[in-house]
Amino acid sequence: MKLNTNSNAYIIIYSAVMVVIVAFLLAFVYQALKPMQDANVALDVKKQILYSLNIRNLDGAEAEAKYAEVVKNEEEQDGQMTYACQIDGKDIYVVSLKGMGLWGGISGYIAIDPDGKVYGAYFNHEGETAGLGAEIKDSQAWQEKFIGKQIWDESGNVVLSVVKKVENPATQVDCVTGATLTSNGVDAMLKDGLKIVKPNAVEE
Repeated sequence: MKLNTNSNAYIIIYSAVMVVIVAFLLAFVYQALKPMQDANVALDVKKQILYSLNIRNLDGAEAEAKYAEVVKNEEEQDGQMTYACQIDGKDIYVVSLKGMGLWGGISGYIAIDPDGKVYGAYFNHEGETAGLGAEIKDSQAWQEKFIGKQIWDESGNVVLSVVKKVENPATQVDCVTGATLTSNGVDAMLKDGLKIVKPNAVEE
């Protein structure tokens, strides 16, 4: 019996079979590539932590080796990761941060020295405006403005902040020009993420 390729039944069955085949192929490719994707994500996280430690411009193998050298311990507390590191004989404590920018999530890492000051910083974003909010990630110069800033006051309150007008250079960083809302997001992220860390925990 000859199939009527112009019939509705044939078109529906053909389409259904093609959908099943394509779905199977996509699932197969996803499963085959997932280990590689997971490894790339893990490597990217390690590079971001190294960036916060002012260690940059390393390829994959170099980053893996350096991370293993300087990161001595990893801990998770209420979904927030912390990393005990050692750089040139100095104990450095890295804290992961998450928040919201203008168009989506933002994240970052703050490295803290034994004196409770910023040793280094790195920020990332999901979809901020290029040349404006995206500068929190793209501008190394802006990230380096955090270095040396005091994080807590004598009572243990977070005083590190991002502001439109710097009045206290010891604790404040000026916001990204033209990206007030994203800068406010970074400021809120710092306040929320660092309040669970106390100065004595770093000193220990």
